[in-house]
Amino acid sequence: MCFGRCARCIGYQLLVLALLCIVANVLLYFPNGETRYAAHNLLSKYVGCLHGIIGGGLLVLVPAFTLIGLEHGHFHGCFAHEHYGRNCTPLVVVLVACIGIAGAAYCFIICCLALSEGPYCYCWTERIWCSPFSNSYGGYLLEHNKWTLCQEPRYIVQWNITLFSILLVLSGYELILCIIQIIHGCLGGAWTVCYGEREKNPC
Repeated sequence: MCFGRCARCIGYQLLVLALLCIVANVLLYFPNGETRYAAHNLLSKYVGCLHGIIGGGLLVLVPAFTLIGLEHGHFHGCFAHEHYGRNCTPLVVVLVACIGIAGAAYCFIICCLALSEGPYCYCWTERIWCSPFSNSYGGYLLEHNKWTLCQEPRYIVQWNITLFSILLVLSGYELILCIIQIIHGCLGGAWTVCYGEREKNPC
């Protein structure tokens, strides 16, 4: 069945994307592989939002595993009485895809906010820990000469930009896949209803 094959394909893609989101979010806690910044809470406030672990990760794993489960014929015949429909797979697919959209959208929004504000670092001009680019509204992304304002952690600007950008792209792709699956699920549901009516009332 094309519905099952397409859903499983999207499910495996979501699984890989979710795992990558979790890894990228974890890496944000350890700039340059050091743990002391996380231990002393010297990281951007958006790192602790768990957007990649929960949003783009665990919540997206729900539709991923559900869609992969279609390979084994799960969710068929959910209702005992024929009057309520023979197959609730499209409904389940749409519901879990909505969960995936919520998680991916959360990750996407947090990444946008984090990239706009910039990293939390020790600013050598102010000699305090702060977010020196918070009022630039993302303008610092193109002003490489200002990145040296952050003295510690080393290369924190590049670290944050790289990982938050990766999470932004991954969550954006997750959003697209979940939206495609919702459309696919709605079309599959409509086909199931029409096919069932045709079986009940053959020409």
